[in-house]
Amino acid sequence: MADVRLTQIKKSFGQVEVLHGITLDIASGEFISLLGASGCGKTTLLRIVAGLEGVTSGAVEIAGRDVTQLPPEKRDISMMFQSYALLPHLSVSENVRFPLRMRKIGSREEQAEKVRDALETVQLGHLAGRKPTQLSGGQQQRVALARAIVSRPQVLLLDEPLSNLDARLREDMQVELIEIHKRLGLTSIFVTHDQEEALSLSDRVVLLNGGKVEQEGAPSEIYSNPVTGFASNFLGAANLLPATLSKTSDGRAATLEDGQVIPIETGAGESGDVTLAMRQEDMTLCAEGEGELAGTVAARIYLGARNRYVVKVAGHEVRVLTGTEDVFESGARVGLGIDPARVRVLPRD
Repeated sequence: MADVRLTQIKKSFGQVEVLHGITLDIASGEFISLLGASGCGKTTLLRIVAGLEGVTSGAVEIAGRDVTQLPPEKRDISMMFQSYALLPHLSVSENVRFPLRMRKIGSREEQAEKVRDALETVQLGHLAGRKPTQLSGGQQQRVALARAIVSRPQVLLLDEPLSNLDARLREDMQVELIEIHKRLGLTSIFVTHDQEEALSLSDRVVLLNGGKVEQEGAPSEIYSNPVTGFASNFLGAANLLPATLSKTSDGRAATLEDGQVIPIETGAGESGDVTLAMRQEDMTLCAEGEGELAGTVAARIYLGARNRYVVKVAGHEVRVLTGTEDVFESGARVGLGIDPARVRVLPRD
């Protein structure tokens, strides 16, 4: 049975409908990410699960119980906010104890034991007596996480909790979140606009676009097999090229707008106008006259261990990630090597 069930969730603010009938089942112990650009409705959906926003129509169930009209404190959920929302006048341990005290969970001794367990889980037991202002940003983030898990809620809600951390701390906390989730097995819903976070943390990614589910699936599936141009571009910033698909004597081929032709092994449809989606890392640069396509280097961007090239192909800019062994300067004519099995054929938007 689904631990969380959302059925035809619609939400309007005035005359503006921001969620257009979202239906979603989340299994017990599953970690899912709601992924999308600003304004897609992901935080609104999370707040509806939390009970911080009402629905215009639809239903929210948690553990088989309809909680659509219940306040947050009656839903057995915990939420970790982007701002952490720690109380500066309370110690670390009192901040973590706060939800237990407000909901009257256990005796004082039982609460103290739960607080110790939660702080040990996030490796902050030695800082229990400090105030939030005496902690680093990463430590404050861990305190907020300890407070969210201390009651062992039915559902843990995480609203972009890593966005205020620097790059190294974000990587460290991603690892920590994965380990804590494995250890506790809480049903978790994570909101992010960062595709790397969603792919690295989740059992399942739900990509939202304009208040609707664009695509959902396991991280490897949704990344490798996007079904729309939006999904291709948002997850991995794929190159999108308009083309015309046609049959050939030995299969199918796609003709670009400048007449260049590449063989195709994947995708729907036998012929007609399509969009080709190709990941930056699935293409290689080679000498002019080699490879499946020809183009002109417009720019080279040095990324340390890799280079990103912008190459003009058939009037469009194509981005290619390569190593640093070979260097092609701006204006150089180059070939592009393409694995036909890695080219996704999508409907023309």
